[in-house]
Amino acid sequence: MNSPSQPIRRDLITAILLLLGVLIIGTVGYRWIEGWSLLDSAYMTVITLSSVGFSEVEPLSSKGRIFTISLILMGLVSIGYIVNRFTEAFVQGYFQDSLRNRRKTRLIKNLRNHYILCGYGRAGRQVAYEFAAERLPFIVVDAEPEAIQEAKQRGFLTFLGDATLDKTLFDVNIQAATCIVAAMPSDADNLYTVLSAKALKPDLRTIARGNSEEAIVKMQRAGADAVISPYVTGGKRLAAAAMRPQVMDFVDGIVTGSDRSFYMEEVIIEADNCPYVGQTLRDINLRAQSSAMIIAIRRLDGGLIPGPRGETQLLEGDILTCMGTPEQLRSLIQALIPIGSKMPRLPRH
Repeated sequence: MNSPSQPIRRDLITAILLLLGVLIIGTVGYRWIEGWSLLDSAYMTVITLSSVGFSEVEPLSSKGRIFTISLILMGLVSIGYIVNRFTEAFVQGYFQDSLRNRRKTRLIKNLRNHYILCGYGRAGRQVAYEFAAERLPFIVVDAEPEAIQEAKQRGFLTFLGDATLDKTLFDVNIQAATCIVAAMPSDADNLYTVLSAKALKPDLRTIARGNSEEAIVKMQRAGADAVISPYVTGGKRLAAAAMRPQVMDFVDGIVTGSDRSFYMEEVIIEADNCPYVGQTLRDINLRAQSSAMIIAIRRLDGGLIPGPRGETQLLEGDILTCMGTPEQLRSLIQALIPIGSKMPRLPRH
């Protein structure tokens, strides 16, 4: 894909090559016509083109003077073209854009544990809003300049490129990413993105949008950790909102939005950072220490324990789904994980 700045770059390169060509012609011409050394010929060419008014290296012959006139005319044309191209590049912001692009490239390379959002359509836009509300580090990838421009106006970090290509995923630092979300309108594009992402980083959490049942099955086979259908999910939420409106209002309030007071978070239990593996929830007494609620535990084998009781043991690899205020969740994590261990992400106000 051609960048809008490529024509300007080509013009600048052409201008520089044109000037170098005139310098070479002048040097070779003086050496051939006057028989001077390369140094003297190059010196005479430079002072002629720059019009500094220094005296000639040696008196010029008639042929040499005619050549000098031609050289001056060529120099005026080439220098005029160079000035015009560089002025246009400056007016169009080419140099400023180059500096911004270099800064953005450094910023992307320094990203760690970030989210890659592929596609900034209607679904991708909403994902970006939620990521921004949670203050997560993320980058928007889209092949359409208009979509990228809109994301930039929102203040999001962006990258113009095709997310189905390995090069694009390398450019957005996929090796250091935590999760990739394929939210493009095309099922084929989302499938290719999942395949590329899993090939480059097999342990990367991969979320994909699927519009048809066949696409959902294929993406799951490709290794997607979760496949979301806007139509199926939207239909279920519509039905739930009609049958249980108060429940849906509560769930929406704790799952999405930036002005909520309660949050839901996941905490992974690992033997190297949690000293309570093998103990029961009653023994640990987390509720008394933090007031946060553990509403479910997912086992390493995929089993789910909703509303765990006091006799439920914490096992290696358990994923705790917790609910509470930011302070309560912070207290819960501090109780589970000693100071100095790697802490999971905490909600912010």
